[in-house]
Amino acid sequence: MLKASSFHIFPNTMHIVHILSRTSRNAGGLFETVSGLAHALKHYTHNGIQTSAIGVFDDKFIPDRHQWKCPINVMPPVAWLPEKLLYAPGMYPFLLAEEASVVFCHGLWTHHNLVTLQWARKTGRPFVMVPHGMLDIVDLNKSRLQKWVASKLYMDQLFQKAACVRAISQSEAESIRAYGVRVPICLIPNGVDLPPAGEVAPPAWRQALPAGAKVLFYIGRIHPKKGLPALIEAWGRVTPADPCAAGWHLVIAGWDQAGHEAELKAQVEKLSLGRTVHFVGPLFNGDKDAAFRHVDAFVLPSKSEGLPTVVLEAWSYEVPVLMTPQCNLPEGFAAGAAVRMETNADSIAGSLRQFFRLEEAERKKMAANGRALVANKFAWSAIAAETMALCKWILGTGPKPDCVDIV
Repeated sequence: MLKASSFHIFPNTMHIVHILSRTSRNAGGLFETVSGLAHALKHYTHNGIQTSAIGVFDDKFIPDRHQWKCPINVMPPVAWLPEKLLYAPGMYPFLLAEEASVVFCHGLWTHHNLVTLQWARKTGRPFVMVPHGMLDIVDLNKSRLQKWVASKLYMDQLFQKAACVRAISQSEAESIRAYGVRVPICLIPNGVDLPPAGEVAPPAWRQALPAGAKVLFYIGRIHPKKGLPALIEAWGRVTPADPCAAGWHLVIAGWDQAGHEAELKAQVEKLSLGRTVHFVGPLFNGDKDAAFRHVDAFVLPSKSEGLPTVVLEAWSYEVPVLMTPQCNLPEGFAAGAAVRMETNADSIAGSLRQFFRLEEAERKKMAANGRALVANKFAWSAIAAETMALCKWILGTGPKPDCVDIV
């Protein structure tokens, strides 16, 4: 067990505790967004704010520990229960000991939700639920029995008792209401920091590509819901036949889930696309930074997202984006920062052709629009300020923020 330094809570000090299940890359995008929010609250707000996190230890926590810029307590789950439950009885006493002013409970359907409910009953203090897209109909249809049991045992009570539920997109706010939640909902998106300017050496995998090759880049979980089979099928239709696609390569970076990468590689081989489709494995930290600085476009053909931080990252690096409406970033289409495509191969093929036929100046304009959008709406500094305003309202020390909707 790894234990963070304990806090002494002084008068007029707000202590925000983030509780989640997994605390490493195994949590997917939730890991990036929760650690990012915790850091932003510490970095962009005044010194009276303390932030910490509590979660479950897993095999990737040690290499990913540096991502957490705040104190964090992690504990191993009980080995004899199903892994999906992530049951870690040590979480409850740690949460009590933190003497939190307000708790943000990130993600759904595992033991940390029950811990939050127990803490609220014991202390009478407020908490904010953050589903991170897990009330989307696609996610609700997975493991339905487990989720039904969790709903009856504690999830329904958790949503009834929450001071507020944070939605990261308008689409998610609608999903939350459709689920039956009647407490206030605040709409505060995920965020990113703009990367610093400077030259960075190309990533090692670029050496395997021809000189001058243009790269359409994907990074994230290699999971069926990301829509990569349809992307590869569309790639096979467009790149051999369209002269505008000459010189383009598709680079897929990420970590495999449930053997899906092997299925994609078999599809690439069957379609004889091995010359222009490349799998480069997981990329983190400096490797991811180098990748974004040396690609020409980013693609996310996902079937379901909350609000994908990776799209915001692409825009922050001035990389134009191709994405589906299911990414829940309509601002990107409105701002001229992204090409829209549906989740089927026909639509993706059409969007690829549209993008490849753009003049270089048009692609650069898209890229500039994306960076401006991030700077104006999705920067961590602004999101930290909105979150602080929410906490003050919840604690009765500030007015209701404009981002809050009360039924």
